Amino acid sequence: MTTALAAGTRTGRSLVADAEFGTLAAFCADEYGLERCVADKVIDQALALVHVMGTTRSGASMAPSQHVDPGWHTLILHTDWYATWCQEQFGYFLHHQPNSKTRTRGLMTAVVEKIRASGFEIDERLWGTAADCNPPACCGDGPCC
Repeated sequence: MTTALAAGTRTGRSLVADAEFGTLAAFCADEYGLERCVADKVIDQALALVHVMGTTRSGASMAPSQHVDPGWHTLILHTDWYATWCQEQFGYFLHHQPNSKTRTRGLMTAVVEKIRASGFEIDERLWGTAADCNPPACCGDGPCC
C-alpha cells in the first residue's frame, strides 16, 4: 500500500530530467529483470534515498531496502552521470558503503522516516514497512520475508 501524503511532497523522480530518469529506469528494468513500472518506482525511491543521504551526510547510518538497492546500484553504475549529479546536489561524491547486512525492519522504518521528513513521497511496499506486509505476499525486507 502506498501511503497518501500531504500536498507539497516531492518525488525522487523530480530530482532529474525526464530523459535521465527514463534512461535509469530502463537500465534498472533490464539489468534486474523488473517490469518497467516497478523499475520506475525503484529509481524514484533510490533517488530520494541518495538525496537524503547526501544532503544530510547520513549515508553511514542509512541503507536501502532489498527492493530499492537495485535502484542505487543503477545510479552508481552510471558513474559519470552519478558523479556529476552528486556534485550538483550535495557538493561532493557520495560513495556507496554497502551495509545490507544491517537491514532490519527497524532500520527501514527509520530510513523511511528520514526520507519522509525531507519531504519525499514513500512507497512503503518497497521498504517493507507497509502495514499490510503479511506472508505469503511479503512486501520487502523485514521479519515477514
